[in-house]
Amino acid sequence: MLHPTPTLKETPSQTAGPYVHIGMTPNFCDITGVIPQDLGKTMINGAVEGERINLAVRVFDGVGVPLFDGVVEIWQADASGNFVGPTAPNSNAAPAFTGWGRQPLSEAGVATFETIKPGRVPGPDGKLMAPHIALWIVARGINIGLQTRLYFEDEAEANETDFVLN
Repeated sequence: MLHPTPTLKETPSQTAGPYVHIGMTPNFCDITGVIPQDLGKTMINGAVEGERINLAVRVFDGVGVPLFDGVVEIWQADASGNFVGPTAPNSNAAPAFTGWGRQPLSEAGVATFETIKPGRVPGPDGKLMAPHIALWIVARGINIGLQTRLYFEDEAEANETDFVLN
């Protein structure tokens, strides 16, 4: 080998720090003039099809205390099972619904989203997945954002066949 590849060491991890919610949602933290509105604050920007829902996510730290300085992001399909974005395989043509939201946690550890109930989307095997919302949580002390999914209990039949739940 002409140029041997050196063994690289892993870079030390960094936590998001105690100020992640300030950097991601400055207006919520009374830092105005940076951006007109915190990104992801509003998911519905006009007339959209589907059942409107209010989603409240409550987050606790490792000892059971409500987490007040974190941020929750959600991603989802629209009511027809389409995603927003020009590169999405079944892209949403209705820009009135963003499919993405970001909210800081309140003092009680709650983030609230006004959204719509998502439709079923194809999974990697081509079969329809149960309606779900993807969540990403970041806060102080978390090295890598936590990801999970929220499913709907009134979708029992779809939940039984979802490849992630099974």
